[in-house]
Amino acid sequence: MASMKEIKQRIVNVSSTENIIRAMDLVASTKLNRARERLEGVRPIYREVKRVLMEIGREEGAKDNVYYAERNVGSSLYIIITADQGFSGAYNANIASKALEHMHGKKEKILIVGGKGYEFLIQKKKNIIRKIIDLPDAQVYYGTESIARWVLDLYLSGEVDEVYVAYTYFENVLSHEPRVEKLLPAPLDYKGISGENNRIYEPDLDTFIDHVIFLYMHMCLFTAFTEAHTSEQAARMVSMDAAAKNAEEMIEELTHMYNRKRQA
Repeated sequence: MASMKEIKQRIVNVSSTENIIRAMDLVASTKLNRARERLEGVRPIYREVKRVLMEIGREEGAKDNVYYAERNVGSSLYIIITADQGFSGAYNANIASKALEHMHGKKEKILIVGGKGYEFLIQKKKNIIRKIIDLPDAQVYYGTESIARWVLDLYLSGEVDEVYVAYTYFENVLSHEPRVEKLLPAPLDYKGISGENNRIYEPDLDTFIDHVIFLYMHMCLFTAFTEAHTSEQAARMVSMDAAAKNAEEMIEELTHMYNRKRQA
């Protein structure tokens, strides 16, 4: 049985750990507030760009455009967004498992974002053709712009025949949904759009699509990164809250044990 000195040292150790946990909780909470503000700003832009692209897909000429036309799928590109750090509960495992389930039976090529996802997929011996680790928050906008160009080059060259993005959608602090969404080929129609489209596209439809598709890809990726980052911080904050409560309970139990020994 532990001595009074050993119990007292354990109390000190757990208290020190609790202080670290609370500091991490505070950092995650601050980052979450910033991420939610950014997400609220980017979601309306993303929805409008996607609506425009889907509206164009209703045009007869869009069906034969390289970005809309269906292909015989030989290779599929998956952009999987995970975290570089742990301490976020099942956040990384959930999105990685969702992506693996979706790509089952496909000839996949993977762009993995985040060190945790990279470690997971390496163990699964998946075909990772590019990895992005430790991307600073301040560089996400320009980073996703660069990724969008790279993805479109792969698609136009025929190296991949369809493109998916796997990320975690932020619903609220306690709820985050892992999703896999198809980006290319672009959707031809959108059930939320009603009425006829009488717009005239200048100089022509294909040129207009060439300009819009890059904006669409950029905003899809930037929004997915922002959703994932917000979900990550929320998951980490919840995880740290639970860890702090466990530490409090452990300290209380050890204190009672120490007091009983002292009285004895």
